[in-house]
Amino acid sequence: MTKVLAVLYPDPVTGFPPKYVRDDIPKITHYPDGSSVPTPENIDFKPGELLGSVSGGLGLRKYLESQGIEYVVTSDKEGPDSVFEKELPTADVVISQPFWPAYLTAERLDKAKNLKLAITAGIGSDHVDLNAANEHNVTVAEVTYSNSISVAEAEVMQLLALVRNFIPAHDIVRDGGWNIADAASRAYDIEGMTVGVIGAGRIGRAVLERLKPFGVKLVYNQRHQLPADVEQSLGLTYYPDVHEMVKIVDAAVLAVPLHAQTYHLFNDDVINTMKRGAYIVNNSRGEEVDRDAIVRALKSGQLGGYSGDVWYPQPAPKDHPWRTMPNEAMTPHMSGTTLSAQARYAAGTREILEAFLENKPIRPEYLIAQDGHLAGTGAKVYTVQKGHETPGSGQKDS
Repeated sequence: MTKVLAVLYPDPVTGFPPKYVRDDIPKITHYPDGSSVPTPENIDFKPGELLGSVSGGLGLRKYLESQGIEYVVTSDKEGPDSVFEKELPTADVVISQPFWPAYLTAERLDKAKNLKLAITAGIGSDHVDLNAANEHNVTVAEVTYSNSISVAEAEVMQLLALVRNFIPAHDIVRDGGWNIADAASRAYDIEGMTVGVIGAGRIGRAVLERLKPFGVKLVYNQRHQLPADVEQSLGLTYYPDVHEMVKIVDAAVLAVPLHAQTYHLFNDDVINTMKRGAYIVNNSRGEEVDRDAIVRALKSGQLGGYSGDVWYPQPAPKDHPWRTMPNEAMTPHMSGTTLSAQARYAAGTREILEAFLENKPIRPEYLIAQDGHLAGTGAKVYTVQKGHETPGSGQKDS
């Protein structure tokens, strides 16, 4: 019997909402690049439902069990006695989310003798050791573009929250105060600032497009320069060297995958070259910054603020220093798992499973690795070299 193992985040502490805030969500048929949203043969959920937690099960249970497939869903993924560790050796398919990643390290892939397919319900497959996946001929796929705009919207919101000192001002009101001077003493306008976006792919470009109307100076860095007409329409300046770019920005927004070149990109040395009081927004991956360097820079005032929803490890332990550092606007990893995004990545996960179970090709844009090498989107995004660490290779649950 085929076995699908899904590792999803826990259900709401107070239980599923008896009624959702909205009766429906806007229907989107295509992404900004013209590609279509997921097109599975069918879905067994209503868009707008909570699908990303254990009981939601990505809306897959009815479909999989009707096919005679064993479907195991758990949030228990930490340690040798976890449900994930116990079920992995006999799983044919593993589904995980970036928000509650089940790290598929080389050691775990060695144990997963039956594993043929690892699906990321969302985008970002850096929790999978791609070298090891290729060595074991495990196909790695994700639902490309499904929550890119969700993350981009959040990054713009977080940048504004930092610059405008929104969270401390809101806390004053909640605490019964009316301390205008305290709230205003760290509040600025974003207009006229220089904002640098690192990575101008789907998320980064969406951030740039959404920031343009704010009257900011936009600069960016990525591996390949954007076409001249795109630069002109958005008023962009390209910096091929990210280290030179960060010296001139008032705020840096990370929108780049985690790989060898972006691991701990923002360390003490780089942060100290930035303008005093600059801001960093990071919804990409927690390991793209040096955890303790961020804390030091906030305490010293070198950074004016740090916001993000990505941590390492995830979930973050209760004593993680980012929970208590000054001038932060941190959230749990949720920017890409809005109810709107869940409808898309749940449908995309089903589309991938339908292709796999019916022995049909998986959409090329969904592929990260296949047949022992990088494929599709993975070949454009990740760098994998034998004998070198790759995304996921050093990551384990705490």
